[in-house]
Amino acid sequence: MATEAKFYKFVKQMKKLEASRKTPDKVKMPMRERIRIRLRCKLCGRPRAVYRKFGICRICFRNMASDGLIPGVTKASW
Repeated sequence: MATEAKFYKFVKQMKKLEASRKTPDKVKMPMRERIRIRLRCKLCGRPRAVYRKFGICRICFRNMASDGLIPGVTKASW
């Protein structure tokens, strides 16, 4: 329940941020509110270690890469 509530809070914050970017004179968003927005994993909702390029956390990324679900990503070996 807590993860879903935090996800909806994140979505609400992102909508407000996008509105402030489109019309900065109508919607004012203080800098402290912009900093407080945490990027979350789209699969599990984890707030830390989220890769921006993929939008998922490192744990989900590793699981998906090892299962072969992310094209072009292979396990490094040297």
